[in-house]
Amino acid sequence: MSIGRNSYLKTHPLQAKLAKEVGQESRIYLHAEMAALLKIKDWTKVHKMTVVRLNKEGKPMNAKPCAICQKAIELAGVRMVDHT
Repeated sequence: MSIGRNSYLKTHPLQAKLAKEVGQESRIYLHAEMAALLKIKDWTKVHKMTVVRLNKEGKPMNAKPCAICQKAIELAGVRMVDHT
């Protein structure tokens, strides 16, 4: 199990590589999905990912993974993705 959060300070070479592949070179800062995946030693064991985004009142908001995160999820071989 792993938890990730968006960061406006941290970057990672894989985040930058995938951002470039999807034509979003400026989006190099870690997204929550990428941060969570990077904490896992063996990505091949990830079966399901749940992505949740909450507003300031704690209510769910749309958290569909962006194109960069979709590529990371595919690369990891995650079979199921749930999102708010």
